[in-house]
Amino acid sequence: MRLPFGLLAATLVWTHCLGALAAEYRASSYVFGTLARITVLDADLGRAQRASAGVFREFDRMHRDLHAWQPGDLMALNEAIARGEKDILTTAEIAGLIEEATRLSERSAGLFNPAIGKLVALWSFHRDQPGGPLPDASQIARAVEAHPRMADLAVRGRTVHSSNPAVRIDFGGYAKGYALDRAAAILRDSGIANALVDVGGNILALGRHGETPWRIGLEDPRVAPGTTELLGTLELADGEAIGTSGDYRRYYIVGGKRYAHIIDPRSGYPASGTRSVTVVVQPRPGAGAWSDAVSKPLFIAGPLGWRAAADKLGITQALLVDADGQLQLTTELAQRLHGRRVQAQQSDPP
Repeated sequence: MRLPFGLLAATLVWTHCLGALAAEYRASSYVFGTLARITVLDADLGRAQRASAGVFREFDRMHRDLHAWQPGDLMALNEAIARGEKDILTTAEIAGLIEEATRLSERSAGLFNPAIGKLVALWSFHRDQPGGPLPDASQIARAVEAHPRMADLAVRGRTVHSSNPAVRIDFGGYAKGYALDRAAAILRDSGIANALVDVGGNILALGRHGETPWRIGLEDPRVAPGTTELLGTLELADGEAIGTSGDYRRYYIVGGKRYAHIIDPRSGYPASGTRSVTVVVQPRPGAGAWSDAVSKPLFIAGPLGWRAAADKLGITQALLVDADGQLQLTTELAQRLHGRRVQAQQSDPP
């Protein structure tokens, strides 16, 4: 559940930065159904506080406008599509997101598919607390046979033309990364050069943490509660983004089987065989959104297909944890990731 904006938590740490005393300001709040955290390193504490508050205001705004299941601009668009309307006026932001998501979907051969919101609802992952009963197989089959695709939508300015009323857009696999990009823009415009933004495990780095790069840890998808074991640690360059998709945060168990929120649009069932996928995206416009989106096709492709999916998407730094807890890494990421678990695993052949 989303806490009111005023109920964010903030802490302050003093650290030595580039020969001067700088404030490390940390703030957090719940949004997009997850915890968002910002760490800012700046000599001007007031500027850090104002910039962070601006980011959380933007996150609140995005949560309202881009929510697929609560009243707002995206829900209004989805309802118009379901009624069979052909040319629908929406916001410039949503129109732009549709265009970018369509390009991403095409490059992933349809594995990244925000048009399958009806399947998301069938599996109850549109709710704050997802859970059974499981959907009927015939319902799933009908939703798949309707073949909702981002390619069913065409955008002209702010007008969206729909050729398939079965399309229901859900940006849940994209919004956290897009939020990273919006946060980076706000921080930079506020004069903040050094910060780390984390939205539910999707991370973007700005600048450095004093005299060293920002260092983050990759979470073990089956870590025992209360423990701190990591898959490894990684130093991030200015502008780099990390996207992680996993089966360990939004899921439920029925009959001893885990059902996670990442749905394979080909079958209509939650993807299986993978515990988590992490990708690192080099600095580029939209790095946050890209990192969030491309981790989904790799997760769905699974242990046998993720490398081919990564090649198709131009991803050179990726890590997959399979259903048995074994790690598979690209060579480029294996060279950067440090930790006992990584050292014990076999990486790509050269």
